[in-house]
Amino acid sequence: MNLDLAAINAEWGQNPEQLIAFALKQAKPALCTTNFRPFEAVLLHMLCQQQPDIQVLWIDSGYNTEATYRFADELTQKLKLNLITYLPKRSRAHREAIEGELPALNTPAHAAFTEEVKLEPFARALREISPKLWFTALRASDTALRAKMQPLSVNPDGLLKVAPLLYWSSKDLHEYLVKHDLPNNLDYFDPTKGEENRECGLHINH
Repeated sequence: MNLDLAAINAEWGQNPEQLIAFALKQAKPALCTTNFRPFEAVLLHMLCQQQPDIQVLWIDSGYNTEATYRFADELTQKLKLNLITYLPKRSRAHREAIEGELPALNTPAHAAFTEEVKLEPFARALREISPKLWFTALRASDTALRAKMQPLSVNPDGLLKVAPLLYWSSKDLHEYLVKHDLPNNLDYFDPTKGEENRECGLHINH
């Protein structure tokens, strides 16, 4: 794939729908990842307008809030998502029986926890689904690492990685939800991050 990423980002980086349309013509199969955090409905709705059957990958760690599980079901039904869920090899109950509850951040135990409940299932999903195109709802305001990213890039796996909403603000996202009568999830927690503006490692490795 020989793309002038700088030129494409300059032209369509601020226009999510146009960037999505362009990307969908470049590579197949396409995959969108979601964690059903706040404002996830925006990208999923945009993608479903252009490719209703796009594969949507959710790595369910088993540690989501009750609201997140309810939101996942509601949005999947509302948008008729082609949802594929990957789970860790051990259930939460099994892991906690052996390891105990959540380990402290920035410890070897927490790194092992993150590998088990998020990074390994994601790597397994990539191997089994073998996408060529990856859509993600990353935003530049999330972390310092993401602030340096581009809307369109090629990741270490060789995937064309697309973050159409990279430059959108929370206000932009909220207005889109209201305009399209989409639900939101504000009770979200990711134990592999533990706190805002912290990377879990997924977007460092992929």
